Amino acid sequence: MDLEKLRNEIDGIDRDIISRINARVKLACEIGRIKADNGKEIYVPGREEEVFAKIAAINEGPLTEKALRAIYREVISAATALQKPIMVAYLGPEATYTQQAAMKNFGASVSYQPLPTIGDVFTAVERGDADYGVIPRENSTEGAVEETLDLLVESGLKIIAQIHLEISHCLISQSSLENITSVHSKDNALGQCRQWLNRNLPGVSRVEAASTTQAVKFAGENSRTAAIASRLASELYGVPIVVEGIEDRRENYTRFFVIGKNSSEHPEGEFPEKTSFVFSIKDEPGALLRALEPFSNRGLNLSKIESRPSKTKIWDYYFFIDVLGNQEDASMQAAVRELEKSCSMVKWLGSYPDTNV
Repeated sequence: MDLEKLRNEIDGIDRDIISRINARVKLACEIGRIKADNGKEIYVPGREEEVFAKIAAINEGPLTEKALRAIYREVISAATALQKPIMVAYLGPEATYTQQAAMKNFGASVSYQPLPTIGDVFTAVERGDADYGVIPRENSTEGAVEETLDLLVESGLKIIAQIHLEISHCLISQSSLENITSVHSKDNALGQCRQWLNRNLPGVSRVEAASTTQAVKFAGENSRTAAIASRLASELYGVPIVVEGIEDRRENYTRFFVIGKNSSEHPEGEFPEKTSFVFSIKDEPGALLRALEPFSNRGLNLSKIESRPSKTKIWDYYFFIDVLGNQEDASMQAAVRELEKSCSMVKWLGSYPDTNV
């Protein structure tokens, strides 16, 4: 088959693809209209995971599941934007890892609002200035983002989705390595590169910034300073990369939460789900054991437990747990009822698809 014939065949396939995509979007918009009439959310993470799972099941290659997911993410994003304008707030400024996570989850067709702090993201969603917010939850190397945990306790917002993003850090500066006098970045990012900094920039001061891209902007204005941030931030703000891949662990991921006013709809299909709670135990022997037994006794898997000071009285702590399953499951509800008997406070933070992509 000659080259021209192959190209003509591709042109024909493209016409078919465009026609079918538009037909799909029209059906999605009709579903959106019905949802709106019934007061339901347009964005349903669980339903999207069902779609991705079905696509993966029928895929025969050569495209990978990851590639198809990226393609369909943008198709769904475009359809969602046609159904209802959506504003997503995230920890900014532009080119932060949080923005990259937000775009990975929502695609390019929704609107985005960068905000200076995690607290500002919560406030924007609470006030209705944004439909959803994207915030960092924890890093696989450095652990929890404490501000996020504290705000989840205080806020009435719910976790409706999670996002995992692979993180690769760059040292960004106008100066060569030997001329750098300070390194600026988000506290969590500095921690992820601690060993590299100890080896390569010993004695150089480390300064916490509100975000990785704020650090890049500062490095662009101060010649002997450096920032730790992404390649995207370097390109956007025009500050050169001195060294790439300075994170201490090659497998370095950050988990982000999508937060919203309403809990996520629980579709009928089967897919892995996770539920997050926070609770405070009574100050008595065996209280923590009694708090966890309701889950283990019902075969519910706790995938995470960690504590934070409650800030209400000395040596009082909140415990955050992730449990595999949905809050609506009968076994989960029974476990929570039993948990409430041994705790002074129990708060459901949200149920959401347990995806690692």
